[in-house]
Amino acid sequence: MRKVILLLLILVIGSSCIPNKELVYFQGEPVSKESIKQIQNKPYRLQVNDMLYIDIKSADSELVQLFKNVEQQNTNTSTISQEAIYFRSYSIDRHGNIRIPYIGELNVLGYTTSEVREKIEKEFENYFKNPEDVFVTVKLAGIRLTFLGEVKRPGTVIVYQNQVNIIEAIASAGDIAVTGNRKNVTVIRKGIDGTKKYHINLLDVNSFESDMFYVESNDIIYIEPLKQKSWGTGTSGMQTITSLIAVLSLVTTTILLINAF
Repeated sequence: MRKVILLLLILVIGSSCIPNKELVYFQGEPVSKESIKQIQNKPYRLQVNDMLYIDIKSADSELVQLFKNVEQQNTNTSTISQEAIYFRSYSIDRHGNIRIPYIGELNVLGYTTSEVREKIEKEFENYFKNPEDVFVTVKLAGIRLTFLGEVKRPGTVIVYQNQVNIIEAIASAGDIAVTGNRKNVTVIRKGIDGTKKYHINLLDVNSFESDMFYVESNDIIYIEPLKQKSWGTGTSGMQTITSLIAVLSLVTTTILLINAF
């Protein structure tokens, strides 16, 4: 009987521990032995509810002020914080438009930020004598990402960068928990043609070449749990042993109490 119990304990400990190979990112060798292929990141196409930060500079400062919203006019640009950019930005409405003072509604749905900049510069030809002297900056007012599942800090974060890869994104959520499945990371992405679900294996070094290596604004990233979590015996050998000792102690105490009566 003791041998059976010992064997069961060994099996439980062995099967409930999370092996190192399930935790190490980018394992193996790249398909190309010389170098990993450079990632061809497609320019992001703007979606409904995206926030655009638009800054206009020109020698004619008074005229430039006319094209700024109230928040931009009242903000000291030398001391603006990253979070304050949100309140100075233009929200893309459900029709794909933004509203710029004097210019009015401008459709930007499906455009890149560079294309939007060109559209605005074209509009300024009607207002500035020397439109080539007007400097326009257009960028996303942060990349909004939502994390669900086995990350250390689930929820929504805004990353203030022009471009974010999935490793940087996951780091902003505190990394994947030990019980998270790095082999099957799900990315839910809404595009012009609808919402789609993708998968990426972060245990494989060739994930660098995945189309999902770069995240986009409004992506939802879901990390499913490893099966070891549902067993509840611990994420490491020591935790498993501790849990089993606690269970055995409880069982032994119960048996002794029953025998005492």
